[in-house]
Amino acid sequence: MLVAAAVCPSPPLLVPDVAAGAAPELDAARTACADALGVLAASRPEVVLVVGPAGPGDRPGTVARGTSGSFEGFGVDARVRLGVTEGPAPEGRLPMALAVGAWLLDRAGWSVAPVEGLAVDTGMSAARCAETGRELAGRAHRVALLVMGDGSACRSLKAPGYLDERAAPFDEEAARALRAADTAGLAALDESLARELQVAGRAPWQVLAGAAEGAGLTGQLLYADAPYGVGYFVAAWS
Repeated sequence: MLVAAAVCPSPPLLVPDVAAGAAPELDAARTACADALGVLAASRPEVVLVVGPAGPGDRPGTVARGTSGSFEGFGVDARVRLGVTEGPAPEGRLPMALAVGAWLLDRAGWSVAPVEGLAVDTGMSAARCAETGRELAGRAHRVALLVMGDGSACRSLKAPGYLDERAAPFDEEAARALRAADTAGLAALDESLARELQVAGRAPWQVLAGAAEGAGLTGQLLYADAPYGVGYFVAAWS
């Protein structure tokens, strides 16, 4: 059963070494992420599942505890592992969104429960996302999710996807649903529109919606902004 969830953005810029001189611009987001992880820790989960979008070249599916990732592609010699495990890291590498999640957990000194991962196909249907979420919630008596993903990348003229006037309303609805722990609202986010607006978080959020069905969780929206023309949200459900 799902007992708590933290929703965090997934840009590598959250890692200060990657952001370099721009690091202070996301200090508020990092603080909010730390607060959201505090909610996860307080829920005393038996397992934490880091759910995030599979990137280009990544294979969607489960990611074993201890899988390693890095930010070398950004010129930074920073490595992470998904949770703590003995022995060598399993084969494979963490998708970038899950690597950011692993970095957040490491930064928080996470030792509360075992950590595993799931890379979600960004084209997965809402129905399949919900089914996946229900499967995750059934993994243990007390399950927590760290859900990684961004809103629209079309929030400004300098955004990766340029400015699209539909982006802000889409993100506002997503933020409202995250604030209210509104599973139906998340499940109803338009898949086609999300794809056009380059919303990397749509599928992971809808996995969360499926996992939280009937759990009776309440939500807090801890951060909502678009500092680089991309919607970033931090929320905590418990």
